[in-house]
Amino acid sequence: MNATLFKELISQLKVGKQLPDAVYLHKDALIEASESLLNFIPAVAQAVKVNEWDLVKLYKKEFRLSLLSYPTFYSESYPALQQSVNIDLVKLTHKITDYSNSDNPPILHRKENMITPNNPHFEHFKNITQEGENAGLYENTRIIGFKRSWHNIIERHGYELVDGRLFRSSAVNPSVDSPSIDRHKTAIVRHDLSAPMKTLVKNGYLNGEYSIFDYGCGRGDDLRELEAHGLDAIGWDPNFQPDNDKTPSDIVNLGFVLNVIEDQDERLEALLSAWELATSLLVVSVMLANDSYIAQFTSYKDGVITSRNTFQKYYAQSEIKEYIERNLQEEAIAVAPGIFYIFKDKLAEQSYLQQKYKRHHTWQQLTSPQPIDSKDKAKLLITQHQQLFDDFWHTCLDLGRIPANDEFNQSQQIHTLIGSHKKTFHLLNEIFDTSSFEQAQKNRKEDLLLYFAMGLFEKRKPYTQQPEVLKRDIKAFFGEYNTSINLATELLFAIADNELINTQCEKAHKTMSASLLNDSHSLIFHRDFIDELPLLLRVYVGAALQMYGELDDNIDLIKIHIRSGKLTLTAYDDFDKSVPFLAERIKIKMAEQDIDFFDYVDESRRPPLLNKHLYLSQHNKVYKKQFSFDKRLRKLFRYSSLKEMMITRYEFELKLHSENKKIKSFKIITAN
Repeated sequence: MNATLFKELISQLKVGKQLPDAVYLHKDALIEASESLLNFIPAVAQAVKVNEWDLVKLYKKEFRLSLLSYPTFYSESYPALQQSVNIDLVKLTHKITDYSNSDNPPILHRKENMITPNNPHFEHFKNITQEGENAGLYENTRIIGFKRSWHNIIERHGYELVDGRLFRSSAVNPSVDSPSIDRHKTAIVRHDLSAPMKTLVKNGYLNGEYSIFDYGCGRGDDLRELEAHGLDAIGWDPNFQPDNDKTPSDIVNLGFVLNVIEDQDERLEALLSAWELATSLLVVSVMLANDSYIAQFTSYKDGVITSRNTFQKYYAQSEIKEYIERNLQEEAIAVAPGIFYIFKDKLAEQSYLQQKYKRHHTWQQLTSPQPIDSKDKAKLLITQHQQLFDDFWHTCLDLGRIPANDEFNQSQQIHTLIGSHKKTFHLLNEIFDTSSFEQAQKNRKEDLLLYFAMGLFEKRKPYTQQPEVLKRDIKAFFGEYNTSINLATELLFAIADNELINTQCEKAHKTMSASLLNDSHSLIFHRDFIDELPLLLRVYVGAALQMYGELDDNIDLIKIHIRSGKLTLTAYDDFDKSVPFLAERIKIKMAEQDIDFFDYVDESRRPPLLNKHLYLSQHNKVYKKQFSFDKRLRKLFRYSSLKEMMITRYEFELKLHSENKKIKSFKIITAN
């Protein structure tokens, strides 16, 4: 069985519940499928050692299937999912999701579509579905797929389930204890773009090529700014712009909406509705908080009531990722704490992920090397068309390989003057000092390995569905797709080797522009130098950032913990000062799949960053001033020049006071 035959056989199925992207089929109905499928599906189940399954979900566009366990399929009207086994037939991997302890598992409707008409239960299942239709329960199909939501809908329509059948309730009494939530107060006034919109700016999505819909736009602050830039942006909000149409758009922003909806069904409805509107990308953002912060509020449902009488559901990073993925059945990519991208356009997803791990080289100063020795004719030709050859060379360096015809805009001119791109490249190779190209090759191959290693965390498309540019990269640098995946897998496993990480940290400390090495404990460096890390450490950092998201401008220093599998991100109040003070510390614990956030709200407890010159390149314009300042401060405080120092701001200022000193810019002066 291969992917092509698999898709063909599924397209020929005349039985099963047909959805746009998949077919649901009970195993008793497999007899109506082709002999190939009839034999193949049980063989797959046996291969992954899954004995208990009732339904199979066959994907129409992917070489993938899911084995679903509904033990009460025949005995309950709306049976609950107990276990799902998702099997990727390209990667030959599978993922098991257990719902047996869930209080809100997925449930089934319209079961008659999943069996054959000659099944003895067929008419009974049809009657159950007709009851729901008559009661109006299927009017909003987005949120009926989960047990709790389904029961709530039944109750709201004035019915109750008795032995699996619908009966009119004698009365439906809303809870008198439910407080009136002031949802309109959650829409704050802003004077700059919101955090999720800033990520779209950073990643090039607000360049005018995409239409944007702001789902829950509040007072419309983002929309005003986007419209001022001439972007195609509209929005809807139930309190402030309820009359606007919900319009399908390339990008839909669901910004800080889910966390202010106290009704869980309505919350799910918002997520699914926003996803339905997005044609390319959905951006979801929520508020994050730890237990100690949440404890100060009054608990209500699964969130809290704030002092402004608004509802807030504070999430953990892993919690909101799981919520999105469980309900959309799509990969949620962490972009920042509380901000996720979910791509409907899978080619756009691949392009985003590839770009995310690609270093952006500043090759301008290297790409017009002086000719060494060459034939006079070639030298004259290059001199006459210097800009054309410079542009071609820039493209070679950016790609790390010879560009295809459609990858260089002036390809026709190259062909007219010299011939093929390959011939042009070899000509330049004879004339120019090409060490920069060799470095570009090395860097591009490493970037691709990082991209593939990070892809092992996510559901990635098979080779045949990769962008054409990436296929060319794979062929040029690895020969075969499987080779790149195997190398990436080895890299990812290697980050668990403490001794290897230690060796790589020692190597990085010697080669990076600036860093601090705490022997056998940690490597600390400024985020500007992250691309200078050896490939294995880039994978280590990338694996941790899979949970956190992209590094934003607020993060200053990064600490790789050598022995514990952790990564710490630190943000300072003003890193340009001679002595910045720590404002926030974020510890990403990969082994535990958890993130701890530490805010230094009490300024007296903020540790100062001492020996700051250790994190600056010697080419930095303030390096000499910082080095001289640090030297004087060390002499005053009597601490080591090569160690990470941890004291509080209170202790720091107390010491200055005892010495009758104060700091003014990069000077230490007498206080009086």
